[in-house]
Amino acid sequence: MERLIAALSRSHARALAALFVLALAFFIPGQFTLQPMDRDEPRFAQASKQMLETGDFVDIRFQEEARHKKPVGIYWLQSAAVTMAAKAGFADAQATIGYYRIPSLIGAILAVWLTYWAALAFLSRPGALLAGGLMAAAVLLGVEARLAKTDAVLTATVVAAMGALARVYFAHVAPESQRPPGLANALTFWIAIGIGVLIKGPITPLIPLIVYLVISVRERSLRWAAALRPGMGLALVLAIALPWLIAIWIKSGGAFFTESVGKDMLGKVGGVAEKHWGPPGAYFFAFWATFWPGAPLVALTGWFWWQERRDDAVVFLLAWIVPMWLVLEAMPTKLPHYVLPLFPAIAILVGLAIERQAVPQAGWRRPVSALLMLLIPLGLAIGAPAAFWFYDKALPLAAMPLLGLATVIAAVAARALWQGEAKAGIALGLIAALPLSVAAFRFGVPQLEAINLSRRLAETAKAGGCPAPEFATAGYREPSLVFLTATTLKMMAGSEVPGFLYAPGGACRIAFVEERERAGFEAMLAPEMTGHRLIGRVRGLNINGGRNLDIAVWMKR
Repeated sequence: MERLIAALSRSHARALAALFVLALAFFIPGQFTLQPMDRDEPRFAQASKQMLETGDFVDIRFQEEARHKKPVGIYWLQSAAVTMAAKAGFADAQATIGYYRIPSLIGAILAVWLTYWAALAFLSRPGALLAGGLMAAAVLLGVEARLAKTDAVLTATVVAAMGALARVYFAHVAPESQRPPGLANALTFWIAIGIGVLIKGPITPLIPLIVYLVISVRERSLRWAAALRPGMGLALVLAIALPWLIAIWIKSGGAFFTESVGKDMLGKVGGVAEKHWGPPGAYFFAFWATFWPGAPLVALTGWFWWQERRDDAVVFLLAWIVPMWLVLEAMPTKLPHYVLPLFPAIAILVGLAIERQAVPQAGWRRPVSALLMLLIPLGLAIGAPAAFWFYDKALPLAAMPLLGLATVIAAVAARALWQGEAKAGIALGLIAALPLSVAAFRFGVPQLEAINLSRRLAETAKAGGCPAPEFATAGYREPSLVFLTATTLKMMAGSEVPGFLYAPGGACRIAFVEERERAGFEAMLAPEMTGHRLIGRVRGLNINGGRNLDIAVWMKR
């Protein structure tokens, strides 16, 4: 394993090529086969779709509702990706979720590459390669690479800024061994900040700012980061972000800032947004799954962080992780991806511990790390067939051999960790994660019919043969259904559906009526309303709320 790692890291080009191939292997399965995953992803994708439909690239809307939660950056990237796909001749690009996910895919690959680049300020090339590999395999980054949202791109901007800041820091604390960072480093920092502001507002600037303040207290100086040229940098950030901020202020009459800052951001700090509540410590417990297969290495080497807490490199990385993590744990609103921009620092700390040979030779951490390595693949190998049988009365036959293979390789990785062979444990963990990723995202979630309600409803409607129908839905209001049918999908009560089906005009009309709305629908059917017909029923589980649904699909030509 050491010879393999050394060979792959013999040059930067070879290391980047290896990480690119590894990232593609982890991130590509499922890009086009996963249905839009409710609720955030289809809201982002639908708003980008409406930009393309209307030609308005300033305001952000979901149907008729203003979507003033996040800045415009991700919508521009998604619109550009879909436009290029359409110009390249790909059919139905605007209605294909995979093209809206391309910015997230690219952002995730950049996050892996930039983790390697940032790690070079702390580690040798082999150590930086291991850190990049841990990011590529991290479960949470793999999920975000497949979602048309902000977080993969956000993570790339944060790690770019932090890599530049780290180089300035080391030039300050060890000027005799570090070349002073130049203009390119400063430009990297401020361009990342500017793009990050357009992607998710204050998050990208906030993390370097916290680290800057922590280091400033330690160094008893605010001038250690002067090499970043803050005057030039702030002007560059304003040049990147200010034109759209002015345009949206004018277009929305200031409503964007009221909504995004006053309600979305501060609402999550002071209360629970959209029922995403979690107790303090939720991120810590979720971490052992979301950072797998790197998390077992944290259990193995974590004591090193405390022992070396006064070391310059460890101080910087802990300043990147700990304050922001504590802030997120204290917030009532919790979503797993909030901690993703902190994962690169964790990956680098693992690499630092291994490079300094801080792997324990005995003690409880070895068996704990071995158990954590085996837990995720073994849990999926048991849980996935059980879930398929419970919901679909079938087995994921294509996924099961891959799950079994991942479990066997993870068992070998666990044995290596138990014996204190950390590098072999990492490498084998990465190998185990590959079949696990394919099993989950190619042959698992897309094939579990029970949870793919919107896709099946759209397919049932298309099978009805209407060339350009009008749509309505009663009782099922997921954003994915809007994206997969039409921007003009009407959401109404069951009692309003007969009026929709029999409205004047020659359009073909399709209505989705959930079982709880059936009584209202039938009560308002007049005796002369006999021209509609049932073209299908879709039953399954709405993963938002965990409710079993039975939805009838009615059509009237």
